[in-house]
Amino acid sequence: MYHLDIYGTLVAATLVLLLGRKLVQSVPFLEKYTIPEPVAGGLLVALVLLAVKQSTGWEVSFDLSLQEPLMLMFFATIGLNANLASLKAGGKSLVIFVCVVVGLLFVQNTVGIALAKMLGLDPLMGLLAGSITLSGGHGTGGAWGKVFTERYGFENATEVAMACATFGLILGGLIGGPVARMLVKNTKTPGLGGEDTELPTAFEKPYTGRLITPLVMVETIAMVSICLLAGRFIEKLLQGTAFELPTFVCVLFIGVILSNGLSLLGFYRVFDRAVSVLGNVSLSLFLAMALMSLKLWQLASLALPMLIILAVQTLVMALYAVFVTYRVMGKNFDAAVLSAGHCGFGLGATPTAIANMQAITDRCGPSHVAFLLVPMVGAFFIDIVNAAVIKLYLLLPMFPSVAG
Repeated sequence: MYHLDIYGTLVAATLVLLLGRKLVQSVPFLEKYTIPEPVAGGLLVALVLLAVKQSTGWEVSFDLSLQEPLMLMFFATIGLNANLASLKAGGKSLVIFVCVVVGLLFVQNTVGIALAKMLGLDPLMGLLAGSITLSGGHGTGGAWGKVFTERYGFENATEVAMACATFGLILGGLIGGPVARMLVKNTKTPGLGGEDTELPTAFEKPYTGRLITPLVMVETIAMVSICLLAGRFIEKLLQGTAFELPTFVCVLFIGVILSNGLSLLGFYRVFDRAVSVLGNVSLSLFLAMALMSLKLWQLASLALPMLIILAVQTLVMALYAVFVTYRVMGKNFDAAVLSAGHCGFGLGATPTAIANMQAITDRCGPSHVAFLLVPMVGAFFIDIVNAAVIKLYLLLPMFPSVAG
C-alpha cells in the first residue's frame, strides 16, 4: 500500500480538479450534461486506482483529514449566503414550492427503504439511495455517510453515498431537459424576445459583481471560521437530546443567523460573491477527495441493487415532476422550468438544476420565478428540511440501532 500524507492528498485533489476541467472541456458528453469537474476527474482517478488494485494488488490510500473541514466550510457558506429578506420576493409561490419539494423527500425515502428491504439490504441503504444523496447531493451524502458509519455501523456508507450522489447528478442532468421539453410543448412560452422587466438574479447574470479583495477574503474566512466553531459547539450541546443534529446542519444554521443578524443590525453585510467563491473551492476540493478515494472494489456487492434503486428513483422523479411539480406550480411555462430545475436538484444538485433551467430558457424565453425559487430552495431550504425528514425516518422501529 502507498500512502499519501495530508500535503500529498491536497496536491492530488487539486490535480484531480485540473484533470476534471480538461475532461469536461474535451468530452462533449460531459460538457453537454454539465458534469462537475471534481466528479469527472475524481471518478476517472477512482477507476484507474481500481484497475491498479485488480491488476497489481497495489492500493493507494489518502490522508483525508481535510475532508470534513472542507465539507463544513461549504455548508457554512450556504448559510452565510441565505438572505432571509429575499423570502418576501418568493411569496406564496415559495411556500408552495417548498411543500412540493418536501413531498418528494418523503417519497424518495419511502421508495428507497421499500426497495432496500425487498432486495435484502440494510434499510439504511434505502436512506442513502433516497433523499440523503439524491435531494441532498454529495455534501449531504458525505456528512450522513460519516454519521452512518460511526454511529450505526454501516460499513462503506460514505463510498455508497458518493456513488449514489454521482449517479443522481448525472441522471438529474439527463432527465431534466426532456421532461421540461415535453411539458413546454403544451404550454405558452414567452419567447426569446419576450420582455422581462424583473431584475435578474445572480444565477441569470453570474458574472456581475464587485472585485474580491484580500481584505474581503479575510473577512469571509473569519465568518466561515466562526460558523465552524459555533456549529461544532452547538452540535455537542445537542448530542443525546431529541434535537440532536449533524454538525453540518448546525454550521449552516449559524451561518444563517450570523449573516442575517449582522445585516439587520447594520454592522456588516456579507459579500455574497466572496462567500460563493470560498464555498465553491471548498466543495470542489471535498468532492475531489471523496471521489478519488472511492474504493470501488468494496462496492461490487452493492452495485446491482444500488443501480436498481437509483433507476426506480429516477423514474419516480420524472413522474413526480410531471404530475406533481408541474401541476401544483400552475401548469404554465414557469412551472415547466421549475420542473426541470426540480429534476436537477431532486436527483443531483443546485448547479444541475440551474443548467437544466438555462437549457430551457435559452430556447424558450426567460423565467424569473424559476431562477428566484430554485436557488433558494435547492441551496438552502432543502438541506434544513432534509435533515429533519431523515431524523424522522431514523426513529422508525426498523432502525433498532438508532433507538438504542
